[in-house]
Amino acid sequence: MNPFPVTASTISAKALEEFAQEKYGLNKNYTCTLFRTGMNHTYFLSDNETKYVLRVYSHNWRSKSEILEELNLLNLLKANHLSVSFPIADKSGAFIQEIKAPEGIRYVVLFSFAQGAKIRFINLEACKAIGALMAKIHNITLNKTMDRISYDQKSLLKLPYEHLKHFFSETLPEMEFIKDFGSTFKDSDFEPMQYGVVHLDIWYDNMSIAKEKDITLFDFDFCGNGSQILDVGYFCKQLFHIETDKQQYELKKESFLEGYQSKRRISDTELKLIPQAGASVYVFYLGVQAQRFDWSNIFLSENYLKMYVGKIQAWKDYYETTVITPTIQ
Repeated sequence: MNPFPVTASTISAKALEEFAQEKYGLNKNYTCTLFRTGMNHTYFLSDNETKYVLRVYSHNWRSKSEILEELNLLNLLKANHLSVSFPIADKSGAFIQEIKAPEGIRYVVLFSFAQGAKIRFINLEACKAIGALMAKIHNITLNKTMDRISYDQKSLLKLPYEHLKHFFSETLPEMEFIKDFGSTFKDSDFEPMQYGVVHLDIWYDNMSIAKEKDITLFDFDFCGNGSQILDVGYFCKQLFHIETDKQQYELKKESFLEGYQSKRRISDTELKLIPQAGASVYVFYLGVQAQRFDWSNIFLSENYLKMYVGKIQAWKDYYETTVITPTIQ
């Protein structure tokens, strides 16, 4: 009997262990374990002294050229002494490996391990450090472009809505909300903003914190081109939903913005766009979940849509009466 085709597989950790030992010249004490599946699959390689992260990109998710752009960005940031997880070259100097999975070619990259821990409830000092690191990244990538997605009204809002239409009726109030919100987003609103390369997914789940304030950022899978206030807005929005006590949210948001502006000025116009920027990136990720239904189908439902859009509405409602004021005069 011939095997059925698959759309997504989980590669054997043992096979990857042997593959990595051979490709990267690692000693036989290194063991490979699956950390988690998702948009891409993450494995840890360790010999109890040194640890690496092995990412197996999903089939037909990123092209080889897109991955190379991501890695070039990481190497640029590393060269500027910024604390990011960076790619490790194999014995021949190559950064990207190819393996033939049941569904087709999948790319593999080995990364340095980010020391520390993921911390959901970040203290004020860490918020300030995150802001400073984000600003340093934006300073280095200001006015630079990469051969990847550009984040604008079409990619952030229009295309996600089209993806969602395959799963949900356009008459649902939540779908109408997304469509109406998309009509209020004007690319011209963001044209005066500082533009360059953005990470687009900076939140606690994509960073490790050591000694309470030493931040290492990772997972640049969604990096691309756009107004850099998008990164600021998205981090603030994630912080908003984590901190149910809005007084704590305000304190941490101000600490984050203070850290950012210690390295880079945010104009008053940019500050006013933080609510719109944060909500736009949130809609984008809802579209990603619809686009990649093969890994998100356990929670992509009308109830999930109501919950998710409710978070966007709560954020928008909050900023109907709350003004973001400059932290640096």
